[in-house]
Amino acid sequence: MMNKHWKKSTYSSGAHNCVEARVIDQGAAIRDTQNRELAELSLPNAEWSALLHTLRTR
Repeated sequence: MMNKHWKKSTYSSGAHNCVEARVIDQGAAIRDTQNRELAELSLPNAEWSALLHTLRTR
């Protein structure tokens, strides 16, 4: 389970292609570590779960 702090994906390599995620009240937020200040994408719980399921089954 994630907490309110940003957590870098364990699948991210060290070569500038990292993604971070954190828990928000409505679900989860994700952002690109190269452009942290630009924006984050917020996903409701159902969409976050569907994204994780899709990624895990690949």
